[in-house]
Amino acid sequence: MNPTEPKTGFAQEIDAVTLARARRGDVSAHAQLYRTCSRPCYTLAMRVLGSSAAAEDIVQDVFLKMMDAIRQYRGDAPFGAWLKRMTVNAAIDQLRSQRHFNGEDPEQLFANTADFSNSVAADVHDAMGLLQRLPPRARLILVLHEIEGYTHKELAELFGQTESYSKSILSRSLKRLQDWLNTTRVDVELQAWPSRN
Repeated sequence: MNPTEPKTGFAQEIDAVTLARARRGDVSAHAQLYRTCSRPCYTLAMRVLGSSAAAEDIVQDVFLKMMDAIRQYRGDAPFGAWLKRMTVNAAIDQLRSQRHFNGEDPEQLFANTADFSNSVAADVHDAMGLLQRLPPRARLILVLHEIEGYTHKELAELFGQTESYSKSILSRSLKRLQDWLNTTRVDVELQAWPSRN
């Protein structure tokens, strides 16, 4: 990214005055934070949950929690990273409440995934549609690693698993997506993005 280009998403810079006012409970500062950061929260929640209504609920929950939690925000990490973490945690909680986190075995996780090879052709170019075909936990790991830049170490901490667990889920997810694309004879190859670790 060019240093002169404005930052977007969770990388947007929030000025210190707005943060200080928000910490004191200033409603207009909270509204400014919502205007600035609600879209990245929604986008991340939508990628993970695949439902517009669920993503909107996550955004509302995150900002309601943020209004209280911001008093404890110390500024050790950029505000966007802190808010992203809150969004990820809320999405994980949502998936847990729907019982999508039962069973830790990667084999079992993918064993219940239906074979969509006959219906892939219609949405082969719809990345979101293909992502939604993955089991929720697999989709979450793929989105967090490949799109949001989480390392396997960070994922291990987030899920209370080993790094090899998220590596296994990611590998199986990419293979499953590639298999679905191959059934339509489209020459697209999915590869893991370069890792930060």
